[in-house]
Amino acid sequence: MEREEAARLVEQYSTAVYRLAYARTGNREDAEDITQETFLRLVRSVPAFRDGEHCKAWLLRVAANCAGDLHRSPWRRRAVPLEEAGQMAAPELPEEQGMESAVLALPEDYRVVVHLYYYEELSTAEIAKVLGKREGTIRTRLSRARAMLREDLEEGETPC
Repeated sequence: MEREEAARLVEQYSTAVYRLAYARTGNREDAEDITQETFLRLVRSVPAFRDGEHCKAWLLRVAANCAGDLHRSPWRRRAVPLEEAGQMAAPELPEEQGMESAVLALPEDYRVVVHLYYYEELSTAEIAKVLGKREGTIRTRLSRARAMLREDLEEGETPC
């Protein structure tokens, strides 16, 4: 793959790949690593794409797979959650409010589907292909995620 073509693809799709990686991991550093790995795999494998949508779907699929690999890695299995560390106190962060924090609070399976549907504007069929799931599973997750978001956002409202 030529340098100019790779640079064009990175510029065109890096934001979408990063957002998906962040939706899967909830961590900026991991999302950056996944984004980098995704484009390294693109340069190494040099796949032939039919069109821009095929390229985007391929990149999102690779990013989803890289995020899954990260969660299954031995390093992750040995890591102890901060709350269980005991000796170290977690820094207190200000409470975020609104839709973005509600989406990030969803379980990963639901967060990813919401991200791909609303932010990347993929259809349920396209999401099913990207994630390797059945379309019915995607529709169910999307419906459950909407219900969770509705409940979460209604709880946050204060009566006048």
